[in-house]
Amino acid sequence: MQGHANQALGARGEELASGHLQRAGYRILERNFRSRGGEVDIVARDRDGTIVFVEVKARSNLAFGLPQLAVTSRKQRQIAKGALSWLSRHRCHDQAARFDVVAVLLHDDGRAELEHIVNAFELSY
Repeated sequence: MQGHANQALGARGEELASGHLQRAGYRILERNFRSRGGEVDIVARDRDGTIVFVEVKARSNLAFGLPQLAVTSRKQRQIAKGALSWLSRHRCHDQAARFDVVAVLLHDDGRAELEHIVNAFELSY
C-alpha cells in the first residue's frame, strides 16, 4: 500500500510543479519521459528558449530530510541519461539545456510549499 501512496504523492507533486512552472512562463513539452536507463519528470522550455529537464521531489513530511536532497548523484545520472535520450529523439542537441529541481512539501492541511532550484546540477560525463 505504501507504494501506491508514494505514487499518488509523486503525481500530486508533479501536478503542482507543472502549474508552478507554467505560471512562471515555462511551456511544458512532456511529462514522465522514460527511456532505457533514464527518466525525466518534466521537460519544459523556459521563456528564453532553454530546454529544462525538471526532477520533481515530493514529500509529505521531513522525516527523510528535505525533498531536494533525494536527488543523489546516481539519480542525477539517470536524469541526464533521460535528458540525452530526449534531446536525441527531438534532434535538439544544439539547444541550451539545464537541470532544475522542484521540491514539494505537502502538508496535512492541504497546503503545499514549493522550492524551484534553477540549474540544480550540472551534467557530468
